[in-house]
Amino acid sequence: MGDYIITKAHLDIQRRDASRFSAALNESRITDSTASSITVFLSHKHDEVEVLKNVISLLRRCGVDVYVDWMDEGMPKSTSGLTAIRLKEKINRCKKFIFLGTEGAIASKWCNWELGLGDAKKYPANIAVMPIADKDDTYTGNEYLRIYPVIKTEYCTVPDNYFVEWGDTRTPLKDWLKR
Repeated sequence: MGDYIITKAHLDIQRRDASRFSAALNESRITDSTASSITVFLSHKHDEVEVLKNVISLLRRCGVDVYVDWMDEGMPKSTSGLTAIRLKEKINRCKKFIFLGTEGAIASKWCNWELGLGDAKKYPANIAVMPIADKDDTYTGNEYLRIYPVIKTEYCTVPDNYFVEWGDTRTPLKDWLKR
């Protein structure tokens, strides 16, 4: 997947300002906002909270709303068929779908199920994988992830240096998110 894979350490730099993150996390619920508001469904492994916090902070700085399932008050208290129905509704409703491609998420049956739904509803223009490595050059990923647009960075700490790569096309992340 290339030379610009995002690492967990790199994402930590994104969230230096704890107050900015707190505001971003509190606003990361889907609302019945105006049609012009872009919302991103984040598919992620639930126990990878630090990665999730950092990505939410980055996306909020790009000017979009973020949906995180475990922050959804309408989600059932225990995982059930209703959980799956609610997730399907939210994936359909969100404009964009991003799969946080950590090794844990790749191994998760729920994350892979969500990716399949995202593929069916958002492919190719509104879905992307954000591969996240533990360290530089240690990302192994999975073969099937290579069919999706990929979010990468030039190792800078500002959102302007993130981009979505798809074939020979490179689009700034902010622009991709607002399409």
